[in-house]
Amino acid sequence: MKVAIVGASGAVGQEFLSILSERPLQGMDELVLFGSARSAGKEYNYNGKTLVVKELKHNDDFQDIDIALVSAGGGISKEYADTITKHGAIMIDNSSAFRMDQDVPLVVPEVNAEAANDRPRNIIANPNCTTIQMVVALKALEGISHIKRVHVSSYQSASGAGASGMAELEEQVKQFVDNKDLTVEAFAHQLLFNVIPHIDVFQENGYTKEEMKMYNETKKIMSSDVEVSATCVRVPVMRAHSEAIWCETESPVTPAEFRAACEAAEGITVVDDLPNLGYPMPYDLAGKDDVYVGRIREDLANPNGITFWCVSDQIRKGAALNAVQIAEYLISQKVSA
Repeated sequence: MKVAIVGASGAVGQEFLSILSERPLQGMDELVLFGSARSAGKEYNYNGKTLVVKELKHNDDFQDIDIALVSAGGGISKEYADTITKHGAIMIDNSSAFRMDQDVPLVVPEVNAEAANDRPRNIIANPNCTTIQMVVALKALEGISHIKRVHVSSYQSASGAGASGMAELEEQVKQFVDNKDLTVEAFAHQLLFNVIPHIDVFQENGYTKEEMKMYNETKKIMSSDVEVSATCVRVPVMRAHSEAIWCETESPVTPAEFRAACEAAEGITVVDDLPNLGYPMPYDLAGKDDVYVGRIREDLANPNGITFWCVSDQIRKGAALNAVQIAEYLISQKVSA
């Protein structure tokens, strides 16, 4: 089996390389890297082999590719989708380009893996990072009682803006120490010592595109009428996103019931030890695979409400790992068949 990474030099592309070195896809005997003209020729080590990035072009380079893990931005995904899939390659796309298309499944393996089997265009969309970690936790709650409404406030790290976001936060720290003017390019405002209640562009309804992604994607992934209201905030954390979540269910769910459901769920680790100040924090969880849940408690404002805190590495589970897990699922289906 031949696998491609498109956007190999970006933050998610590099995470693809890291994850595939740790957990190679079953049957994969060749990995091919693609990137922009600027990235073409760059060399990366993969399990002792040197891989050279090829320039992404409209040609037949994907003729023998079985699965393409794509993270090169929505514009590139739209432009090259037909080139990538025309010979039968399955495109697992990390951008927002196809997420809400009716003929493209939007997949989080712990929640709706089977949706990946129905892919008329041979494209599978990876959801937004904030949506991914939330729906993994919501799946555990939905198994107890149907979720009617969700209110969520996200606290999103610099890495959500890619390598440039992380670099800018690091540079701002150095500039502050050196008493220099701070560079502000990757974000709308200075991020250091600040929080910015603005991620992506504002829509006519006053919500940002990031917040509307959580609204629309959650419904599609969970095949549910759940209503979601989100406020997405950028915080001066290098890596891993946090979310405070309030849920209203059809019938009351106790904290003990939800905690037990999370402990039994795939992809969730519970860290909820208040006497010892144990709760998930991004500083501790960068580079980890799971969605971490804690601060589980009743919602004092809603008799059918449960509230909790969750943290996950959005480059890993929120992007690269989720795509790799989709590929693993597809391979398992083919093997079992």
